[in-house]
Amino acid sequence: MKYLITGITGFAGPHLANLLVQENHEVYGLVRSSNGMEADILDVVPDKNYNKIKFLYGDLTSRGLTDAVFKNNRFDGVFHLAAQSHPPTSFVDPRGTFEANAVGTVNVVEAIAEYQPACKLMFCSTSEVYGAPAESAGPINEKFPIDPVNPYGISKAAADTYVRERARSLKLPFFVTRAFSHTGPRRGKNFSISSDAYQIVRVKKGFQDPVINVGTLSSKRVIMDVTDCVKAYYLLMQKFSPGEAYNVGGDTPYTIGEVLDKMLSMEGLTGKVEKRVDPKLVRPIDIPVQICDTSKCRNLTGWAPKISIEETLRKLLDYWYDKIKTA
Repeated sequence: MKYLITGITGFAGPHLANLLVQENHEVYGLVRSSNGMEADILDVVPDKNYNKIKFLYGDLTSRGLTDAVFKNNRFDGVFHLAAQSHPPTSFVDPRGTFEANAVGTVNVVEAIAEYQPACKLMFCSTSEVYGAPAESAGPINEKFPIDPVNPYGISKAAADTYVRERARSLKLPFFVTRAFSHTGPRRGKNFSISSDAYQIVRVKKGFQDPVINVGTLSSKRVIMDVTDCVKAYYLLMQKFSPGEAYNVGGDTPYTIGEVLDKMLSMEGLTGKVEKRVDPKLVRPIDIPVQICDTSKCRNLTGWAPKISIEETLRKLLDYWYDKIKTA
């Protein structure tokens, strides 16, 4: 099969590329510009996999450039991961976030519908579309109301709804995934758990005073490994029902503070660092709890997360040890 990954130079994209190559598929990756940034994914993509990926170039916020990708190439499926995915940034740049996430998705949908309507599409939405339902409401399933509380969630909700409506109205083979918290190598240091790991490694290397700048440590999340997450994407691509949305998430809820404490313990730093709240790391509107019901995905595909939180955190810390070389 020929699969296109948009957002291949982001967080989950390279891990998905590894899986698709290992499954003997032909993999294409869409990159915004031909400035060599595609080589950045070599930090998690082995050379043997990297050299099997064919890179294409185009900006999804441009309808003309998006059309060209689908006029000039044929795909069996598209994993649409490209996005501005950082909720705090969406408060600073709501328009840019909406253009990248909603308008970019409209362009992808229209190009596929016009030039290759048999091509399958997975739109990578987010748990943020559910907003902040009370923990007492129980685990979040796909029937929960769409009620985002930040510009990022709004942009994704618009695209999520559009993709599902187009699938049903035009009988197109499109579906949506709503991933809950996931982390691992390549997660940006502007995201909470990776930020903590980055700072812990800097402390261990002597590049930073024993102070970890943190946001809201009481936020509770189910956390899965990024490789578990992309495995769910792949399995759903084989079995989805058009127009449907599927939650993808971990099993066990942790507070962000508990995850930080796990990493401090792993690195022998328990009680040896100060946790200092940085107002810049606190969301203007926080989501206190996100716990998901993923039975719809699991019953369809047999998927379940397999990697422990300890293994995930170990891989994340090791990633930063490899990335941070000199002061």
